[in-house]
Amino acid sequence: MKTKLYTPNVTLVLIASFFYMMSSMLITPIIAEFTQNIGATSAIAGLIAGIMNITSLLLRPIAGNLTDRISKYKLTMIGASFLLLANLGYGLTTNLVIITALRIINGLGYTLCSVCMSTWIADLLPPNRVGAGMGIYGLANALGMACGPAISISLYKHVSHQSSFWLAAFCSLLLIIIIQFVSNRGLPTKSTKPTTKRHLQIVQPKVVPIAIILLLFSLPYFATQTYLVSYIAQRHFSVSAGIFFPIYAIILLVLRLSMRDLFDRVPFKTFIKISLIGNLVGLLGLTHLTNWFFLIISTLGLAVGYGLMFSICQAKALMVVSPHEHGIANSTFYIGVDLGMSLGPITGGLISNFLPISWFYPMMMITLPLIVIVYWMNRNLLA
Repeated sequence: MKTKLYTPNVTLVLIASFFYMMSSMLITPIIAEFTQNIGATSAIAGLIAGIMNITSLLLRPIAGNLTDRISKYKLTMIGASFLLLANLGYGLTTNLVIITALRIINGLGYTLCSVCMSTWIADLLPPNRVGAGMGIYGLANALGMACGPAISISLYKHVSHQSSFWLAAFCSLLLIIIIQFVSNRGLPTKSTKPTTKRHLQIVQPKVVPIAIILLLFSLPYFATQTYLVSYIAQRHFSVSAGIFFPIYAIILLVLRLSMRDLFDRVPFKTFIKISLIGNLVGLLGLTHLTNWFFLIISTLGLAVGYGLMFSICQAKALMVVSPHEHGIANSTFYIGVDLGMSLGPITGGLISNFLPISWFYPMMMITLPLIVIVYWMNRNLLA
């Protein structure tokens, strides 16, 4: 018999995780344009937009260690309060210094929520359903990442920037309200070795190869997120960039729901092979993005590649460590995500700056053999 997956607590944390992601993703696509409208240069606007991710990257180890020592509910509550404060602040000021400070607060809240909530739900899941559960958790995040930017861009174009900020604040408030009803407060899991002294860890070494693999899978995705509009324009393709990510979200929704029970049964090495083929197909489709067929092929490929590997890698990161190290394991995993979000646009910018635009995605294919090398070097751990 299958162990019950969707307990009331799991369901509540899943819904809450959607709103934490929405609250940040409603801000991300418009903050640079907003700051330029109120007087920032493009360079300063880029810095203000990116400082949230920089803050998140720097604070991941601290969040991971705190998550293994303090109630997940308390830390999520603190993180959600920071998100609410930042989102309200964006709507009440046009001072660039204050907005920069709010981006740092936003990064702190985002870091605490992402690490704490993923660890919280992992601890709520039955041990034999962690893969399936983390797959659905990743789906809730992915939906927030897809819906947030689409809604935000539409709101600021037809209403105002402030309307997106107020909606983000409302999502943060819903997050705070929902977690009040989670009866399991996510108290720290005690080590099975009570005599072992708990030292401050920067990363969990066993999870580092997994984070690197996800980083390499994510580079093409985040480069695409940043440069797809200009790539299509420069290559004069007759397809719409705006439809790419909604199609990606729909395909990912179908894949994760249909494959969720396989996450706990199929070996990691099998998913690596499938996702490598997926990313290759996605990159080939983007290279020849001449019509709607290749658009759908490219979105399907990246969904099978990066989209699936996000959940697979997160579940594997939790499986290779003891339960009392889930926090630091998740923070190490998210370092890979943060680096992908940061290095993807940087890598894409370097390629488009020094090479013809037609080389953009062929150059991204270099990530594929690098993934194979990292996996092969750690195959005993990741089998």
